[in-house]
Amino acid sequence: MKIFQNNCVFISTLFFVFYLSSSLVFAQKKYASDPQFKVKIDFDRWHDVHELDDDMKRLEKTYPKFLKTIVIGKSYNGLPFMGTIINNPDTGPEMSKAAMYIEANVPGNEIQGGEVCLYTIWYLMENYGRIDKVTQLVDERVFYIFPTVNPDGRQYFLEGTGGGARSGQVPVDNDNDGLYDEDGPNDLNGNGVIEQIIKYVPGKGDYRKNVDDPRILERVKFGEKGDYILLGSEGIDDDGDGMVNEDGPGGYDPNRNYAADWQPNYIQNGAMDYPFQLPHSRAENEFWLAHPNIAGVQSYHNAGGMILRGPGAKWQGEYPGKDISVYDKLGKKGERILPFYRYMIIWKDLYTVHGGSIDWTNDGLGIISFSNELWSRRQYFTSSELQKQTGDPNSPISRQKSRYFFNDRLEFGDEFVDWHEFNHPQYGKVEMGGRWKKTMGRLPPRFMNEELCHRNMAFSLYQADQMPLMQAGEHSVKKLGGNVYRVWVDFINPKLAPTITAKAAENSVVQPDLLLLKGNVDVVSVSLVRDKKTQDYIKPVTKRIDQHDLKRIMIRNGHPGKTTRTFQYLVKGSGKITVIYDSVKGGKASTSFSL
Repeated sequence: MKIFQNNCVFISTLFFVFYLSSSLVFAQKKYASDPQFKVKIDFDRWHDVHELDDDMKRLEKTYPKFLKTIVIGKSYNGLPFMGTIINNPDTGPEMSKAAMYIEANVPGNEIQGGEVCLYTIWYLMENYGRIDKVTQLVDERVFYIFPTVNPDGRQYFLEGTGGGARSGQVPVDNDNDGLYDEDGPNDLNGNGVIEQIIKYVPGKGDYRKNVDDPRILERVKFGEKGDYILLGSEGIDDDGDGMVNEDGPGGYDPNRNYAADWQPNYIQNGAMDYPFQLPHSRAENEFWLAHPNIAGVQSYHNAGGMILRGPGAKWQGEYPGKDISVYDKLGKKGERILPFYRYMIIWKDLYTVHGGSIDWTNDGLGIISFSNELWSRRQYFTSSELQKQTGDPNSPISRQKSRYFFNDRLEFGDEFVDWHEFNHPQYGKVEMGGRWKKTMGRLPPRFMNEELCHRNMAFSLYQADQMPLMQAGEHSVKKLGGNVYRVWVDFINPKLAPTITAKAAENSVVQPDLLLLKGNVDVVSVSLVRDKKTQDYIKPVTKRIDQHDLKRIMIRNGHPGKTTRTFQYLVKGSGKITVIYDSVKGGKASTSFSL
């Protein structure tokens, strides 16, 4: 018995030693996988307003040093306009740096920009300290990011059928009957899609189903007869005026209520009664005015694969040539970052827009502004060979058939609602269907959305990187006699964008840059040196700056991009002096030395 007990103890001891050593081995095991993210967020599904806000708060909690969530106002339904400020306080206060303002979801149904914004916050934080360029951007720049400035529209789109969700929810009488929002879409069968209604009338209709694919409803040629008539969209006449779905929630255009070239409704449909009447446009403008350090704007919309700039209307006239040069360099680089996207002018290449947001930020606030129209249907089939096939009418992925093929083979039929019988309360026995779900067409397939987020973020970060960044360069001091000195000071803007755009200078909408001199000296004159290398022996006439206070020079046209300017001071005195270049949008640079 004792031997048995001893054996049991021995076996137990061996088992314990084996277990302990195994645990240590597993504990010490290292994986070659990428490191886990601190904050896990899915970008292959759509987030409603509440989840977007919660995710921003989670990121703020994880990265409190860099992130601050803010609310700049509330929607008609009381939802917050929530955004995130990204700033590294170790490299300076927020207002001392050029800022990039990124917004999305102005039209309520254009939702994927919200995910791009969230992805941008997440990516910058997860990769700070790991990717040098990301670290540099966070250290040098400030970001104001608002994933949805139309939370009512976004929530209505995601909770409902998607119809009429471009608008916000401020009530509008769209049919001029004295009632507001009284006849919106009715989802009669509760499947979440507002479908088409057709009625079978053999030989008496003007529509037929496609022979090869009966899901496709097509109008018959002139002189022919079909078997179906189209009765319109799913719904009923809620207000008894003979029309269906004509006055749903809202009914205005959220991107026609800004001040630049605003026009009344009879010229620009959906513009409302006056600029900044709507909660979102008013809140945004107040934020922009309070943050003059904003030097870049991106407003994400959908769809079509476009990198848009103003003007929105031809009669506004083209931008000044110097500004066009900056826009062109940024936009053409964007075409390489974003395959299937085209750099375009709104009025010329798309359509006329009065009262659009990026016209106001460019013309009224002096900010280089783009609006990316996210997602191009050409991205369904990306190779050059497949692109050719989409142009072949006999191909199974010809333009009319391509979405059906993609839906059948890559989304397994999830995005289309086929025809089915329904007993309509007004029309009797009909067929309903023939419609794509709200997430098909203007939105990317969910499994393709992360690439869309990353590429569009990359373009916006490139724009942010090319905002002005004033730096002090070389300086020299030459004694001319007695206590009179000639001082040369270089200030450099190595980025593409100027500190003040030509349009901003023309409209006088940006505070002038300031050239300041501090020290116990008298300033005799200040001028611009055209060429330091030849100045001493050719002695050209320098461009003298004629202002009242030569210790505080106002530079109304700012500092151009990719430019070094040399300022010449003639001063009388001695001791330490400091020369400062102070720009609202380009930051502050200074150099100090002794005479």
